[in-house]
Amino acid sequence: MRIGSGKRNDKMKIIYLLILQITSLGFLYAQNTASENAAYDPHDYFAQGFNPPAGNAFRSAKGVPGPSYWQNSASYLIHATLSEKDTSVTGDVTISYTNNSPDQLEYLWLQLDQNIFKPSSISIAATPYAQNSNALKSNDGGYQIKGVTIRHGSKTYTVAPVITDTRMQLRLNTPMLARGDKISIKIDFRFAVPLDGAGRFGRQYTKNGVIYQIGQWYPRMCVYDDVEGWNTLPYLGLGEFYCDYGNYDYYITAPREMIVYGSGDLQNPNEVLTAAEIKRLSLAANSNKTVTIIGAGEAMNPSTRPAGRENLTWHFTMQHTRDVGWAAGRGMIWDAAKINLPSGRKALAMSCYPVESIGDTAWTRSTEYLKASIEIYSKLFFEYPWNHAISSAGITGGMEYPGIIFDNYQETKARLWFLIAHEIGHNWYPMIVGSNERRYMWQDEGLNTYINYIATDIFNKGEYVNDPAYFEKGFFGSRDYTQFMHYKDPLMTVSDAMDGEQHHQFYGKTAYGLNLLRTVVVGKDRFDYAFRKYTEAWAFKHPTPYDFFHCINNATGEDLNWFWKEWFFTTWKLDQGITGVAYIDNDPSRGALISIENKGKMILPAIVKVVESDGKSETIQLPVEIWQRTGTWTFRYPSKTTIAKVIIDPDNVLPDVDRKNNEWNNGK
Repeated sequence: MRIGSGKRNDKMKIIYLLILQITSLGFLYAQNTASENAAYDPHDYFAQGFNPPAGNAFRSAKGVPGPSYWQNSASYLIHATLSEKDTSVTGDVTISYTNNSPDQLEYLWLQLDQNIFKPSSISIAATPYAQNSNALKSNDGGYQIKGVTIRHGSKTYTVAPVITDTRMQLRLNTPMLARGDKISIKIDFRFAVPLDGAGRFGRQYTKNGVIYQIGQWYPRMCVYDDVEGWNTLPYLGLGEFYCDYGNYDYYITAPREMIVYGSGDLQNPNEVLTAAEIKRLSLAANSNKTVTIIGAGEAMNPSTRPAGRENLTWHFTMQHTRDVGWAAGRGMIWDAAKINLPSGRKALAMSCYPVESIGDTAWTRSTEYLKASIEIYSKLFFEYPWNHAISSAGITGGMEYPGIIFDNYQETKARLWFLIAHEIGHNWYPMIVGSNERRYMWQDEGLNTYINYIATDIFNKGEYVNDPAYFEKGFFGSRDYTQFMHYKDPLMTVSDAMDGEQHHQFYGKTAYGLNLLRTVVVGKDRFDYAFRKYTEAWAFKHPTPYDFFHCINNATGEDLNWFWKEWFFTTWKLDQGITGVAYIDNDPSRGALISIENKGKMILPAIVKVVESDGKSETIQLPVEIWQRTGTWTFRYPSKTTIAKVIIDPDNVLPDVDRKNNEWNNGK
């Protein structure tokens, strides 16, 4: 054997193996791609393969908290001062944190959301320039953390925080013990209020001065849970928040001329309001119609503010909540009305907006919209648990916090209604039902958009149901459901990884899917019951998507895993069609055999309308189980005359991507 020839043969073997590997990889890729786009295969749904996680002591298989469910708690005492000189907020927060977990905690993690505005932030590095230009305008972005003090048991000590982007780790001298140990954390902080805080808060310059809408304004605890441990995904701007529950006691010091509107209950009205304003608020608390607290003609009048000190301190409290926000400004209109809750308890809806927003098609109706939304959601899903709700107009396009929402001051008509109904709807999902927004955006945005559609159907006898705004492409509340079926990312994509131009499918596709379950698959009574059971079971707790899936399955009595798989984990498409009509023994009077097919990867029940030549028609709904064995189905229709027409999905309620094969006309 010649050595040279042997080496050449070895090289040829290596090349052959490489070609074989590359070919195999190409085959696998082609196979996966083909699988994504191939025709329907019943094994995708009905072979045992997709099952949510099994229940355990923490999270029951029934989709409710288990007997050993736990969650930690965090309460906050905050003092903050708003400085107009440098548009900054300076303050300190004392966090009382309880470890109810079965684990020792050697370190703690906190969220520093303001650090998204630091030039070095992950968000700025990972976001296209055009989308983060507002952040880049700030030369003073992010927190200045001036000190961290720990009090644990009888020991008090300072700790050097380890700050990584929008997260801060505190390494403890001694671990927090499991099942009930408590710790106190005091942090001094400062940040400059950006002009537009990633669309969630900021400063709006108006005719009568600056409106400040302030959120994510204090360091707050990351959630430690039984699913992920510490939830430390960085804040990048799109993915929102995940917070523990507790009680809030906070003080906002601002220039005397300003009104401060905060989440929760104002504790010192006699110090910061006039006698006339207190009297009008009392009238509003008993009025179903909107009562003016400060009108347009009074907005800049010095008599609307107490005389005396240069600054005033506003004291608010809010119980059993996961966050608080606030707004402040001069020269704003302020009005209010009573909220009627199912238990007989009353709450107060309030709106504050600049004179530029006055109008019967604009913010003059804000309190009406806010009141109606809360009353609808309280009756259908869960009673609003707090005493006040505020709709604040300003720079923010639309953002929610417990008890207060920030909306754009220029919105009008149907879009303003939907914006207010949507943002206050977030007080149910995720403020009451505390899901992880940063990881699963659909679980708050989608569920909320679903209840928004229901509220729109009810509000003022459907005043806005057919408004063109609801069918605008790109409007997050659009009812043009077809656009949501062409997106490229599954709903289970992590929030910040979703295509930036398509993230509204978290809203619309989820809402559309739940509506299909309610109106086509399960039925309104059973689905409404299950949805309410989910809300009640997870109020002030932390459900995962799988808890939602389990709960709806159990309460409806349906195994909907086929739906959860296709709707949330894939981008599969629906394409149902009519393939033919035949008559039994060639005699139309003995009945017709109608054949349909499922050409796409997605499945749903089939809705078939049959029209006979004598004018008789009937609509039949075939269950999803017809697709268990094959992608074609033939059923007998008891015709008496020839069939003139067969239409699948006659009312266009299903997301069929190709309707050219949805109709059969007498064999044509």
